[in-house]
Amino acid sequence: MTPDSLPRALADVAERHPGRHLLSFEGSAFTYASFAARVGAAAAALHGWGLRPGDRVALYLGNTPSYLVAYLAALWCGAVVVPANTRYRESELGHMLRDAGVRLVVTDPDGGAVVAAATTPTVGAVVTLTGSLDEDRHAWAELSPNGGATRPPAIAARHDALALIAYTSGTTGRSKGAMLTHGNLLASARAVGRAWRWAADDHLLLTLPLFHIHGLGVGFHGALVHGAALTLHRRFEAAAVLAALADGPATLFFGVPTMYGRLLREADDRPREFRRLRLLVSGSAPLAVDTLERVERLFGQRILERYGMTETVMLTGNPYAGRRKAGTVGVPFEGVELRLAGAATGAGSSGGAGEVQVRGPSVTSGYWNDPDATAAAFTSDGWFRTGDLGVLDADGYLTLSGRARELIISGGFNVYPREVEEAIAALPGVREVAVVGLPDPDLGERVAAAIVVAPEGPEVDEAGVTAHCQRRLAGFKAPRTIAFVDELPRNAMGKVLRHDLRDHLLAAT
Repeated sequence: MTPDSLPRALADVAERHPGRHLLSFEGSAFTYASFAARVGAAAAALHGWGLRPGDRVALYLGNTPSYLVAYLAALWCGAVVVPANTRYRESELGHMLRDAGVRLVVTDPDGGAVVAAATTPTVGAVVTLTGSLDEDRHAWAELSPNGGATRPPAIAARHDALALIAYTSGTTGRSKGAMLTHGNLLASARAVGRAWRWAADDHLLLTLPLFHIHGLGVGFHGALVHGAALTLHRRFEAAAVLAALADGPATLFFGVPTMYGRLLREADDRPREFRRLRLLVSGSAPLAVDTLERVERLFGQRILERYGMTETVMLTGNPYAGRRKAGTVGVPFEGVELRLAGAATGAGSSGGAGEVQVRGPSVTSGYWNDPDATAAAFTSDGWFRTGDLGVLDADGYLTLSGRARELIISGGFNVYPREVEEAIAALPGVREVAVVGLPDPDLGERVAAAIVVAPEGPEVDEAGVTAHCQRRLAGFKAPRTIAFVDELPRNAMGKVLRHDLRDHLLAAT
């Protein structure tokens, strides 16, 4: 029988192939059976504490096996996981906890202070994990009144049950929680696996953050669903990744364009052999053709570019066997329907650029506790509006040509201008501010802010704006370019002309 939930996928492989390798991390190795036992023990502790199906559990901790144990244990109990970006600060995390009505937060020592400051009345407990599964047994045991000594509860997760509320920034400033079921996540993992020929003997080197759908929903879920193995790194470090790809067991590596650029700089044209590696995948931001070609010369592998988003997981990809067209994100995965719609009418486009609209088994049903945003995200005939603009060529390959919304993708992370603008506008002495994305060879785009200073206000300088943003925002949202201008370009209706502003800032840099 095909597993109907992510915990069941783990349990099934553990039962059929208990000694099969699942996870390597900093010298430790875990089989499917040993890992499932740890997940079951954590699930018993959560159940003993009182966690029940539908309760929300936030994870605010770094890339360690403990993250994956907490994730699967919460799902095992039928709970809903809310992954939190570890770069979020108090206001950002607090919004997520309040909006989702989170009952339990799992963090690590690095996140403890932020969690303590952001905790809301619904949160009944905070579990702090060290990252060592042996040490973390005590934290789980202390959570439960019975010491976590009960047997694991029956797996409560179901195919149609909500598994994730994945927060993604919205054009209105505050982030929205995309609702994804076990069925959504499994459908995407299986479609990707078929497209990329993922098998039990594959080994993924995973350095993407687990709080992101790319790392969790593509990387970890793919390995789990196909009974494969992975090596987990705390973070991406070019030298360590390059050495691991050359000397380790990895057959698969997934990254964002920024990572590939840093790997090229680290390699510095030194000859390497990557005998086991069979697939490199890039997504989350546009990949420069020059980077693609240089990676192909270094690795002997042509990057497979794909396209997805938090609300839909994976949508399209260049073929595994067949032509991988530079600059395109390929064709729809199995089960995904895609059309281009005219921006003005929302109707299907017969040619040229249009908004990418999709439907399929991996697409969200909407946003948590936000019926207005949900209604706006879907057409009257049930297609999800991605907000991205694209063009289809004669072979059906999709090229993304821009964004209908003012999203900035910096280093693979989404940044919405209004959220940054609101943070900067709170700084005394700032009269007006507008934020745009500028091309960046490393990050894809960098955040740039144009600021009008109030003459009568306190002095505002670049260092002060930077320090203020670092206190208020995740680091990737803080502007890397700050310009002080006399006025912002506007149209007759008073709307900021962002394209004009972008051109002005580019000319000035």
